[in-house]
Amino acid sequence: MPTLFDPIKLGAIDAPNRIIMAPLTRGRSTKEHVPTEIMQTYYAQRAGAGLILSEATGISREGLGWPFAPGLWTDEQVEAWKPVTAAVHAAGGRIAAQLWHMGRIVHSSFLGDQPPVSASATQAPTKAHTYEGRLPYDVARPLEVSEVPRLVEDYTKAAKNALAAGFDGIQLHSANGYLIDQFLRDGSNKRTDEYGGEIANRIRLLDQVVSALVAVAGADKVGVRLSPNGESQGVDDSNPEPLFTAAAAALDARGIAYLELREPGENGTFGRTDVPRLSQAIRKVFKGPLILNSDYTLEAAQTAIASGAADAISFGRPFISNPDLPARLASGTPLAPDVMAQWYSQGPEGYIDYPTAT
Repeated sequence: MPTLFDPIKLGAIDAPNRIIMAPLTRGRSTKEHVPTEIMQTYYAQRAGAGLILSEATGISREGLGWPFAPGLWTDEQVEAWKPVTAAVHAAGGRIAAQLWHMGRIVHSSFLGDQPPVSASATQAPTKAHTYEGRLPYDVARPLEVSEVPRLVEDYTKAAKNALAAGFDGIQLHSANGYLIDQFLRDGSNKRTDEYGGEIANRIRLLDQVVSALVAVAGADKVGVRLSPNGESQGVDDSNPEPLFTAAAAALDARGIAYLELREPGENGTFGRTDVPRLSQAIRKVFKGPLILNSDYTLEAAQTAIASGAADAISFGRPFISNPDLPARLASGTPLAPDVMAQWYSQGPEGYIDYPTAT
């Protein structure tokens, strides 16, 4: 049986181990969403991962509402990403760009006071992170059917830019209550057109975007992230199993490189739910590599891989404070704790100053 430390082929990527660095929202770019020099150090430090999934990266001005997060829609952003990917490759690593449209989670202050877009005219709970502090979310406007081709083109352009910037592949962010997830789940999708109502309609946008990404990069360089169980940023579904098994089957038909599932449990440390995990059902319809995520310990990760429940495990917060996480797991070295207050700060503290074990 394979172990966490065995190599795996994720489409076009030959990963030397099955310890994947999960996408982690950070905040070390400029206010114009241009990557900065310390990001070269940060990602290169973590090149021991089987594959690095980059922090969520905006595909357009419309789709990005996180302060100091990076983008991939301008030439300046592409040029600034090039030394980041080069640093990872020089350190022997592999890195994919996670493409992000936040939908209704984008506050209007990022959009010239215009409302964000979503599947329907809904409003996220709690408050948004903005350059002016925490502010209540806006009521989104429904994306018009006539706008879908433009949205798909935004994803296409970002994918082309990611490849031009030197990324080894791309991952579509379809999880965590962001735009694609807002279309998938009936708690946020109230549409009555061809993108709403029955499951086949609600997975339509996901399938169209994935099809466009495959056309740009090839199926072997495209991955997808889903969060099938439980509520996320106010987005939920009344019957998630048939929805997400249908979505996974559609992704399988596209032949994508891998599928990553974020599945918190009842005692999750960053989101929790009593909705059962759906990875077992999804495993039956998605035949490609399956990456599982959320609160995995070394022992739980080993068990998941040995049992065949997963092909790889993605670790998030442990990679923040343990840049050499694969080596620590292999040697049994204790993991260093991270400092939550520095997750979204802008300096090197809590970013590139965590030491390796040796």
